[in-house]
Amino acid sequence: MLRLILQRLAMAVPTLLLISIAVFAMIRLIPGDPALLMLGDMADPTRLAALRQSLGLDQPLAVQYLIWLKAVLSGDLGVSITSGQAVLPLILERFSVSATIVLSAVLLAALIAVPLGMLAAWKQDSFLDLGLVTSATLLLSVPGFWMGLLLLYVFGLELGWFPVVGYVSFKEDFGKALAYVVLPIATLVLHESGVIIRMARASTIEVLRLDYIAHARAKGLSERSVLWGHALRNAFAPTWTLIGLILGNLLGGIAVIETVFTIPGIGRLMVDSIYARDYPVLQGSLLLITFVYVLVNLLVDLMYPLFDPRVKI
Repeated sequence: MLRLILQRLAMAVPTLLLISIAVFAMIRLIPGDPALLMLGDMADPTRLAALRQSLGLDQPLAVQYLIWLKAVLSGDLGVSITSGQAVLPLILERFSVSATIVLSAVLLAALIAVPLGMLAAWKQDSFLDLGLVTSATLLLSVPGFWMGLLLLYVFGLELGWFPVVGYVSFKEDFGKALAYVVLPIATLVLHESGVIIRMARASTIEVLRLDYIAHARAKGLSERSVLWGHALRNAFAPTWTLIGLILGNLLGGIAVIETVFTIPGIGRLMVDSIYARDYPVLQGSLLLITFVYVLVNLLVDLMYPLFDPRVKI
């Protein structure tokens, strides 16, 4: 097991290095001078030159990258141009908000959608199967932002069950914080349940056709025992991979949902940084999200043998 972990970590290092190069290059392609943004349009040329030198902007791009990479490895992602805060604590604080919403949504979606997908496979070609597949396709087809706006209108404006604008931290008031995140989490659960139901159904149908399932039925086991005791583990393996991809994608694409619900997460921080041209914050946020995406896929890869006995450690 330790050897497998070390092998996967060694494979992740080049990926992270390439990601850091891509993030650095993309930020440098954005028009504008960070030093000029920090000092303003009326800055003294001498002060501007001194700041560019202190930031390493007068160096070749390769040297700038090495300086930045050294700082990143030491935990220094720079200082925000707009707020003057250290970037790392700022993005970690915002990331915790996004992670709470995304992790809760993915967990609930998996707990709801996997059993429904397996149930649809068990009742294949029945009205129940048709209804679940149709519902999953509909949920998958509806854009997340539109579904969020619809939930806001119905449960926020019309019924008044949940607040429409704002956010309260769980550290301040757990009850109020829960009320503010119910609709964002519900939006993600509904949207992602569609794809999980379809994957769970397809993988379960494939497993139910295998010989060992026929053998279990021949032994006189009930359909419930066959489905949950024998088919679940093998059928869940491909779904587990999909859940890992969904988790990484949501962490990277949460900006739309956070903008709709005015949630101060890392996605909203990135949008605000783009408008303000706050390059250090944007660069740090991109780097953190891509790092988490690689880490999530690494964990999914390492846990895959737990669900699929055919995969040897």
